[in-house]
Amino acid sequence: MAWTIEYSNEARKALKRMPANISSLIEAKLTLLSQNPYAPNNNVKKLQGRAAYRLRIGDWRAIYELQDEIITIYIVTVAPRGGAYP
Repeated sequence: MAWTIEYSNEARKALKRMPANISSLIEAKLTLLSQNPYAPNNNVKKLQGRAAYRLRIGDWRAIYELQDEIITIYIVTVAPRGGAYP
C-alpha cells in the first residue's frame, strides 16, 4: 500500500517554477518513496533538530515529514541544495 503524498503551497509553487524535466523527475522519486518511506535509501537522511527527512534528487532537495497516523508524506519544501535548509 502506497502512502499518500501531500504538498505544501511552497513546494507546489517550486515544482511549477522549475523546468518540467526536473519537476517530473522529483515527482517520480517521491512516488517511489511513497511505496515504503521507511525502506533503506542512500538518498534519504533524517534531519537533526526536527521531525523531518531530506530526499536528495541530484542538486535538488525535498524536505518532508511522515505522518504515520494518516499514512501521508507531507512535502514541506523542494529547493536547490543551498536553499533547502532553513
